[in-house]
Amino acid sequence: MRDQNDVLCLILGGGKGTRLRPLTEDRSKPAVPLAAKYRLIDIPISNCINSGMRRIYLITQFNSVSLHRHIRQTYRFDPFTGGFVEILAAQQTNAGELWYQGTADAVRKNLRYIEQSDAPYVLILSGDQLYRMDFCEMLQTHRDANADVTIAGLPVEDDKAAQFGIMRLDDQGRVLGFLEKPQTHEELAHVRTDPRWMADHGVEPRGRTCLASMGIYLFNRQTLLDLLVKTDYQDFGREVFPAAIRARKVQVHLFDGYWEDIGTIRAFYETNLMLTEPNPPFSIDHADAPIYTHPRFLPPTRVDGATIIGSLVADGCRIEHGTVIDQSLIGPRCIIGPDVTIRRTYMMGNDYYPWDAQGTKNSGDGPPLGIGERTFIEGAIVDKNCRIGSDVTIKLPPGFPPDGERGPVLVRDGVICVPRNAVIPNGWTF
Repeated sequence: MRDQNDVLCLILGGGKGTRLRPLTEDRSKPAVPLAAKYRLIDIPISNCINSGMRRIYLITQFNSVSLHRHIRQTYRFDPFTGGFVEILAAQQTNAGELWYQGTADAVRKNLRYIEQSDAPYVLILSGDQLYRMDFCEMLQTHRDANADVTIAGLPVEDDKAAQFGIMRLDDQGRVLGFLEKPQTHEELAHVRTDPRWMADHGVEPRGRTCLASMGIYLFNRQTLLDLLVKTDYQDFGREVFPAAIRARKVQVHLFDGYWEDIGTIRAFYETNLMLTEPNPPFSIDHADAPIYTHPRFLPPTRVDGATIIGSLVADGCRIEHGTVIDQSLIGPRCIIGPDVTIRRTYMMGNDYYPWDAQGTKNSGDGPPLGIGERTFIEGAIVDKNCRIGSDVTIKLPPGFPPDGERGPVLVRDGVICVPRNAVIPNGWTF
């Protein structure tokens, strides 16, 4: 394990995550379950740990109870390395009483932790992206260029550039300009990167001519302090970064691996289903760079005469005879009755079993925790602790709008969402 104690990591996890509702109705976006086993926050923390960077602050604000619990139960370092994962929750202080007004403002309100650190570099990360990166390589780029700020850049095609902030470079990789979400051919022409330059720096262009900001920033500690103390900038992407380009040396670090900003229900749904493929573009079973998470002491999953095709199944489940699970993700403690069909669906699982005290207490007059017999579910995200009865059909009918609702079930971005703790009676049909 490498030791990079000269880097202090700050993970931004305080956003409301409104585009991920209803998944973020009662939890923060970084706490949303991922890949039937993890949470979104496990990705940036694992990248830090695998890069030998174990001094990590997580800045939180909205719906953060479950996120705090996950961090507290999961990330504990031994006392000899000096490593930590500590939570910086929004709070009233003598210096201010307002909530965070943006990503830069969130860091500004916690500057004392940066000032108290002896680390010469500060790495700023997002808490809702799926990728695997060795931050040591980014640190080496930063040092080699003698930069004040280094930003990770992802090559993208012209038709995707409108979704990102696009950087303009010189021949040495120094960032000269930044354009947020260019829309016209004229704007794109102004920020394109020569494909030959990408190829010379080890990245095959493959028709990609724009470099998008990934929202991953490495600052010299004093540079970050100067940019935040001497200004009232509230956002890194829109204000701090463009200002740094004008006054400081900003370098790009090229990244050509898988990266997805999981900001919408559609992106979340498709990203998780992608993980069920035989050879997905992002691998969750990378031996040299594992994804860490809270260990659950659950029994193995029991399967009795079911058919499971191209799916991921977590621990502690019970799947009865005649059930078919196809290209789906099944979270922990799922109880699935006989002759159920689940296709292209993410079942997030349960926090407890039906026979636990909590499961019995909350059963009421509705169906028990889990999925009743002969139920059919396709193209859905089923949040935790749902009670879905027998002979239920959950499938988007033709012509249904991309955003709407029917009974307890919502549709967002064309994906069915069964909210957390939902109760769907026997025989219900979408």
